[in-house]
Amino acid sequence: MTTIRTRFAPSPTGYIHIGNVRTALFPWLLARQQGGQFILRIEDTDQARFVEGATDLILETLDWLGIDWDEGVRKGGEYGPYIQTERREHYLAWAQKLIDRGLAYADPYTVDQVNEFREQSKQAKKAFLYRDFRPENPPVWDGTQPLRFKVPVIKRYTWNDPVMGELSAGPEALDDFILIKSDGLPTYNFAHIVDDAEMKITHVIRGLEYIPSIPKYLSLYDALDLAYPVLVCLPHILAPDGNKKLGKRDGAKSVQEYRDEGILPEAMLNFLASMGWNDGTEQELFTREELIEKFSLDRVQRSGARFDEQRLLWMNGQWIRRLSLKDLYDRTTNFWSDSANAAGEDEKKRILALVQDRLKTLADLPLLTSYFFDEPTPDLEMIANNKQLSKLSSNEIVSLLEDAKNSLNNSEFYSESIQNTLNVLLEKTGQKPGILFSLIRLAVSWAPFSPALNDTLAAIGHDKVQSRLQIAIDTIKK
Repeated sequence: MTTIRTRFAPSPTGYIHIGNVRTALFPWLLARQQGGQFILRIEDTDQARFVEGATDLILETLDWLGIDWDEGVRKGGEYGPYIQTERREHYLAWAQKLIDRGLAYADPYTVDQVNEFREQSKQAKKAFLYRDFRPENPPVWDGTQPLRFKVPVIKRYTWNDPVMGELSAGPEALDDFILIKSDGLPTYNFAHIVDDAEMKITHVIRGLEYIPSIPKYLSLYDALDLAYPVLVCLPHILAPDGNKKLGKRDGAKSVQEYRDEGILPEAMLNFLASMGWNDGTEQELFTREELIEKFSLDRVQRSGARFDEQRLLWMNGQWIRRLSLKDLYDRTTNFWSDSANAAGEDEKKRILALVQDRLKTLADLPLLTSYFFDEPTPDLEMIANNKQLSKLSSNEIVSLLEDAKNSLNNSEFYSESIQNTLNVLLEKTGQKPGILFSLIRLAVSWAPFSPALNDTLAAIGHDKVQSRLQIAIDTIKK
């Protein structure tokens, strides 16, 4: 059996976004699932859009996600180089094969002449096709003019896409496209076919937008006597409203931004795999190993997958809960506040254990922990905006806080003892937990969220709890 070889071939034209990474993830999963090889190639022939440092960003992103490659950029391999601008001689050699067969020609036309041809087609109410205006006696190609492919056979092409099913296109999809530009670099249409052939790629997996170009590729494969690889097109990732392809205007961010905002690589990998694929069950959380084991192209859906950032956040929270405390702590290095860092490792770990179940992202850490390390500023608007607490008078609030202060002053300050004290206080005041506990929580933290109240109070400590309750009482009295 032929060993499956897939590839990811991004262009270094900027940051790597969600859609780019999914077109890396699916071929990687297929190669890993089938015991094949995954190749990383950089397609940098579009020098006008080249961005310095973009290749490094691509590699960093793949490393962060754990998408490893068997050969390619920085690793080398039998079929290198793996950067297109370093492969010029390869493209020229294949171009010469086409020239020798009479299937490529130098393009002598100026821009004005081409525009004139377009106008002629328009007047004739026909689609403009370059092959309708081929020069009868083109000059010998010397590299200063574009080199065009001469479509050898005008026919209908039919092919089977494992995701999209049987596809077909007629002669109108075939044309004499440029192989080598006047700058000496190949076009994508030519370079990727040469690269895939030389690197023995068996499965080409890319976006849906390539379907209209596939008949041209098939025609070129035929002209070069190359066997077709399996051609797979993935459905688009759609904007949140589901009406169009996801773009920057829809709030799509780079993968690096999500990483810097505290998204875990496990969650991002899981999230991307679930956009357009499922294993046929209700399972939503998959480890890297489970994704590899269960992935198959026949479970990739044909319809677009809607981007849902809230689902990513939910998934991230679930993955945070799965981490051991040590693993989670090691990942939070860049997310603690300066005050927390001054407190030391043991104290930070103790607080992290309390808030782990409430974290949606690692970037939530300062908001959920600041009051453990810094004295909070009273914010009476938080009481006014609480549906239950806003019904109490100032005197009632002060009375409840004074009762709490006195009761907690006599409590042993560990979680179980504090919970017993709070339970007794509930009976004494006749209040509901939603009122009494919410009030105490706000008075000691002035934060929108906190862990269980008894654990929170124990972590803050007796003296600080007493001080903060008194500050809250004094503030409300004023």
